[in-house]
Amino acid sequence: MGSERFPGKVMRPIAGIPMVGYLVHRLSQCRELDELCVATGIAPLNDVIHKFCEEEQICCFRGSDEDVLGRLLGSLQDLGADVGVVVYGDNPLIDPRIVNEIVSLFKESGNYDWIGNDLKTTFPPGMDVEVFTIEALTDAAACAESEVVREHGTLFIRKNPDRYKLLNVEASGIRRRPEICLGIDTPVDAEVIDSIVSFFGDEKTFSLEDILEFLDSNPEVAQKNKRIPRRWRTYRND
Repeated sequence: MGSERFPGKVMRPIAGIPMVGYLVHRLSQCRELDELCVATGIAPLNDVIHKFCEEEQICCFRGSDEDVLGRLLGSLQDLGADVGVVVYGDNPLIDPRIVNEIVSLFKESGNYDWIGNDLKTTFPPGMDVEVFTIEALTDAAACAESEVVREHGTLFIRKNPDRYKLLNVEASGIRRRPEICLGIDTPVDAEVIDSIVSFFGDEKTFSLEDILEFLDSNPEVAQKNKRIPRRWRTYRND
């Protein structure tokens, strides 16, 4: 809830429900996920997230507000997981198909510590998925000393390819649209998401391809947030 650029955004309504609830609904369609958990901070301002999760019977883990790496590891250990999948809380339109594809690739490969699609931006931002072993995350939590690094969850793993075996999945075909932003950093981003969701109405299983087809037919929507600076670019190889 303490976002600097858009305070409270995770509880902002999308199609009449809080953004975190909309995201969980999208993820509930993923056949490759065994469990879902919202990992939020312990600060009182995040009580509203915890209350919502309790009311909706959504698993909620609370940990350090600043040490996202420690919070992430704690949530996965609490679930007894041996593989973790991270989707960011401000990416409500995540395509369950992409999540399934990357998790399946991770399971089939069997020899990577981390597989994701956000080392380099080729998918539209907002479609970011990371899959990793708990062993690698535990090692990262033990080694990462910088508060800045720990604040960004899996960043220690992503920035140490000599220590961990990494694979970045690049988008192809119509999905390769890195200039389109589908995440929510600012209120303007939320307006873009509202336009997309409004177009599809009661249909909540629309894919990334469906979204891009809509935006290509309505270019003025995607133009709204095209020039907004993105802080996360600092941590990518673009």
